[in-house]
Amino acid sequence: VFEFIVILPFLAPPRPDTKHTIDCANEFGVSVKMITGDHRAIAVETCRTLGMGTNVLGTEKLPLMKAEELEKATTLGRDYGELCRKADGFAQVFPEHKYLIVEALRQQGMLVGMTGDGVNDAPALKRADVGIAVQGATSAAQAAADIVLTEPGLSTIVTAIVTSRKIFQRMKNFVIYRVACTEQLLFFFFISCVFYHPNEINAAWPSHFAIPVIALVTITILNDGTIISVAYDNVHASMQPEKWDLNILYIVSSAIGLTALASSLLILSVALSSADPTSAWREFGLPALSYGEIQTLMYLKISLSDYFSVFNSRTKGWFWSRAPSFILVGAFIFATAASTLLAVYWPFGNGMIGISWELSGYVWLYVAFWAIIQDAGKVLTYNTLQYFGWVESVAVIDERKLKDQTQQLFGVDVE
Repeated sequence: VFEFIVILPFLAPPRPDTKHTIDCANEFGVSVKMITGDHRAIAVETCRTLGMGTNVLGTEKLPLMKAEELEKATTLGRDYGELCRKADGFAQVFPEHKYLIVEALRQQGMLVGMTGDGVNDAPALKRADVGIAVQGATSAAQAAADIVLTEPGLSTIVTAIVTSRKIFQRMKNFVIYRVACTEQLLFFFFISCVFYHPNEINAAWPSHFAIPVIALVTITILNDGTIISVAYDNVHASMQPEKWDLNILYIVSSAIGLTALASSLLILSVALSSADPTSAWREFGLPALSYGEIQTLMYLKISLSDYFSVFNSRTKGWFWSRAPSFILVGAFIFATAASTLLAVYWPFGNGMIGISWELSGYVWLYVAFWAIIQDAGKVLTYNTLQYFGWVESVAVIDERKLKDQTQQLFGVDVE
């Protein structure tokens, strides 16, 4: 005969950083759901403790399908996607249910991340867009995951969100800068070659304006170094997830690149008439130029415009609204200094002749002036796009505040 004496409850509270991680994820636009094999009552209480919603469902509305059926199913999003989206979690699930939930959300067009540690989590970890195996996970879970955490806790996920969004911002800046530079280069050489006829001004000059290939090579080589530095620039992570919109990126790039193109064509037109005493060039007190000097002048102008454009491309506001990284500034200084030295002491021949330091200084002033106009055009473009609702003004994550919260949570310094 057995006599009932007492019930001994066991409590396995969440880690101290779990609630902080979930709060941050929700604030950053990431919906967090609990999927557990524990009893529904336990799941509801855990959700309440963590500040999550308590709409935790069982598996009565989810079918227990075989693995082969799940892999071939194409209607999970239609049949169960809305149920999974509205629920705050699921309890008493089997591995097949976890896979179904992940796949149903994915078929609804969502990017799904999942954490897990056991063999039963492996299929869903593999199917998720980002599978995260926590510290102490089984070998099967680690093999199926995209990310393996090597220390206890989930706070690293917050760091991953912030870092990935900063990478996304750098990729957007890279695309804008690359397209803007390409537009100026390609359109300038096409227009100058087809529509400009230097021999009409001086019979000894060629019938079409052109710059030697070696000059183009030096522009692109130095430009590549500046482009690489974009990967190390200072950027802010957006508070909400963002998506690629290549049309918007192309519009912004064109606002920068076509403004630089207009300034290049303008100075080319004026420089070609430098021999005319009544020309605008001579009214500024500048000397008459030979054809070789005009080529070098345009080489320096296009080079500087490309390198200045990196500052226009990196912010939605004015270029001084966010400080650039030392690496980006260093790459800019190196590229512009090298281009200036090449323009003054042009060593490669091919008909190009070095220009004076004074004239190169005027080119610097001209390009700097137009860089401000480029930036104004970019700001106006963004404001116009926001006015018509094509671009949303997205808040950014306060990383200093986030770091302070993490330090208070763990009582340690965070780099």
